[in-house]
Amino acid sequence: MVKKDDRTDEQKRTHAWGVVARDKFMSGWGGASGGASRCAWACAPDVNIDRVERWVRSRPEMRHVNVVNLSAYRPPRGTAHFHIYVANSDHIAARFA
Repeated sequence: MVKKDDRTDEQKRTHAWGVVARDKFMSGWGGASGGASRCAWACAPDVNIDRVERWVRSRPEMRHVNVVNLSAYRPPRGTAHFHIYVANSDHIAARFA
């Protein structure tokens, strides 16, 4: 599995909770050839994680959306690519209504 984590070492401590999903569009090709593409948005402590979850759920290509502790999360078998994005207070998802 290829894992890309956009968080800094400090953010790995502060942005422990996130929203994870399976990306239906990106699965099965490119970096996720032969498996599923999963992504997560690691939320800053001042970000309303419910808003981020609603934003991810509103995206038609996202499936199996869950709020998880990224420190303990292990992508399911069959995941070929896992990308963790950073959701700070200036991210569009943090402002989603």
